[in-house]
Amino acid sequence: MNIQTTRFGLIEIKSEDLIRFSEGILGFAELRDFVLLDDPNDDIFAWLQSCEEPAIAFPVLEPELFAENYRINLAKSDLEALQMTSAQGARTFCIVTIPDDPTAMTANMKAPIVINVQTRSARQCVLQDNALAIREPIFAKLQQRVVQNPTKSIKDQSNSLDVAVRLPEQTM
Repeated sequence: MNIQTTRFGLIEIKSEDLIRFSEGILGFAELRDFVLLDDPNDDIFAWLQSCEEPAIAFPVLEPELFAENYRINLAKSDLEALQMTSAQGARTFCIVTIPDDPTAMTANMKAPIVINVQTRSARQCVLQDNALAIREPIFAKLQQRVVQNPTKSIKDQSNSLDVAVRLPEQTM
């Protein structure tokens, strides 16, 4: 299947690459089908690309890359929606906001994207932990992570399963 995107142009994906949000994403409830794309020009970010709206793509990061002790406690309703009995086997991403000044980038730690890797179902879960920020500054933390492990890319430092579609370099 081919999907049109404004950021990556026309891309080919397999039906098994689709990630289904039964309730959409906060603010985008009408959009249900997404695909996770690696950015061919950036080793840090992936993109949660809408399959229905070419202009909608969210930069995402795995929280382990900038928040070492980040743990999610999913509500029963979240687990049921994801068809899971625990968060084990899920993959978690935070939506990142990148302003004109990238040193001011933030991640939404309060409402992560959680993907059931087996069923490819996903949900944006609003966590009940009031200590989590909607706009957590992450630039310095990412920079520190790279300095600590200069021979590894950020993605190589992640320990989670591979779900992203790799785009060829020439798509940009």
